[in-house]
Amino acid sequence: MKIVFMGTPDFAVASLNALVEAGFDVVGVVTAADKPAGRGQKLQESAVKQYAAAKGIKVLQPLKLKDPVFIEELKALEADLQVVVAFRMLPEMVWNMPPKGTINLHASLLPQYRGAAPINHAIINGEKESGVTTFFLKHEIDTGDIIFSEKVTISENETAGELHDQLMVTGAGLLVKTVKAIEEGNYEEQPQPETETLKHAPKIFKDDCLINWNQSAETIYNMIRGLSPYPTAFTKLNDKTLKIFKSELDNSEPGIAAGGFLTDGKTFLKFAAKDGFIRLTDVQYEGKKRMLVDEFLRGMRL
Repeated sequence: MKIVFMGTPDFAVASLNALVEAGFDVVGVVTAADKPAGRGQKLQESAVKQYAAAKGIKVLQPLKLKDPVFIEELKALEADLQVVVAFRMLPEMVWNMPPKGTINLHASLLPQYRGAAPINHAIINGEKESGVTTFFLKHEIDTGDIIFSEKVTISENETAGELHDQLMVTGAGLLVKTVKAIEEGNYEEQPQPETETLKHAPKIFKDDCLINWNQSAETIYNMIRGLSPYPTAFTKLNDKTLKIFKSELDNSEPGIAAGGFLTDGKTFLKFAAKDGFIRLTDVQYEGKKRMLVDEFLRGMRL
């Protein structure tokens, strides 16, 4: 069975590597075009491209997925199955091409958290569990018939970055299981259950990351976890941006207005929420490197 793999970031590399290590015939990968990055604006190759190049796998990098040249190159690979992990939305002429269809690995327990940022939103909403789901692509995004899913537990202090790494490994294993089942014809598709309480996972923008200190301390704490390490929750301090990567809940009575802060100038800095404090532990001040809060306080006058 010939497979074309589509993906871009590190999350996708784990799945691609799992397929290669399991002995599947990956005849090509489709990934994002090289982009300028960093101070020198040097062209940066995607993590998937770097992996594929090291393994000698053919790489396609279309700017437009309906480009006739790309479509012909894709057809020439004669894939039986296409596998999508952390890639962009595909046109029907692409996902409908292979005889065994196109499957996707999604980092949530579908139908919950359809969308671009399922890992972040699960933690922001204070969920106690998440998971990964494999399904066949169809027109509406993240709505296709489910093949397999697997749950993972979210610990109370876990960040989006930590859950990402956990789901990356779990998802790679589930994907191998799925592809084996498709190859053997040993699976049953299940339509996604209809529910009135769908939670969505839209793309997160910078404005979504600004902390509203009038919310509850628990809500803010979950937001900080859910946006760490990227795109990162932030507040304003001395008219500059202070990114917060990690924090702790402090349920003592604030006694000061929401958004105000207390500090000894040496060891602690905590901001007042509606019903408690958020004690900052890992921060990055505008123009500075990321550091622990005691190191940050040594260089600041508040």
